[in-house]
Amino acid sequence: MNIRRLLILLCVLLYSFIVAAKDMPPQVLNWPETGTPALRFTFSKFKDVGSFRKAHTYVCDTTAENLSGKLISSVNFALYLYDKDKARIGEGLISLSNVAPGETVKFQTTVDTTGTPVSVSLATSAPRTVSITVNSVPQGATLKMDGNEMGTTPKLVQVSVGKHLLEFSKEGFTPGKFPLEIGPHDVSGGSVSYELGTAAHDTIELRDGSVLTGDVESVSATEVVLRLGGTMQHLNRNQVKRILLVEREIPAQQ
Repeated sequence: MNIRRLLILLCVLLYSFIVAAKDMPPQVLNWPETGTPALRFTFSKFKDVGSFRKAHTYVCDTTAENLSGKLISSVNFALYLYDKDKARIGEGLISLSNVAPGETVKFQTTVDTTGTPVSVSLATSAPRTVSITVNSVPQGATLKMDGNEMGTTPKLVQVSVGKHLLEFSKEGFTPGKFPLEIGPHDVSGGSVSYELGTAAHDTIELRDGSVLTGDVESVSATEVVLRLGGTMQHLNRNQVKRILLVEREIPAQQ
């Protein structure tokens, strides 16, 4: 009799283990929930990749399909996770950008929870931004981000999650571009520095803070002569704070 009960108990435990180990079916959500959907999200099983006491970190293979006939340039979602009792136990962030009509993108979603997620829901959210300082060598370069004027370097800017393009330009220097990507878990306080290309002309920095770019023709104890835009500028030596000379090719003697 005891052996029979033991066998029954073992069968029950084995069945419970098989049920528990079985993967959850993918969860599919359309956005928006009412009307004609523009996006379809598919979430696979959440995998526990780390835990400490009641805190857990899960990752989930996710796909998003653009069901609309238009380009989705940028959209952000708050992802809410619930346990088996429908209690919300965590949340994450999903950001999409430049998703073409009919395109399906695949990515991993990482979330922190206080339990085991069983179901999810979505809600649109305002774009999350971080503060970073953008600098250049030399400083004072005109900065553009995604084609928009941001001022001159060094510059503290607010950057949203996703991929961006920084453009630097300064008179007398070769302009340049720098790709920048902000992740969903990046925090404020970082910095970016870009070194501009070699100067094409000499640079004179005056004591009042202004900068002149041209060709230095001569320097004496009392005067600096600069060719600027085809005309000669005669500067008092005491006005000049610093002179940066570029290397020039010496013309061949005839």
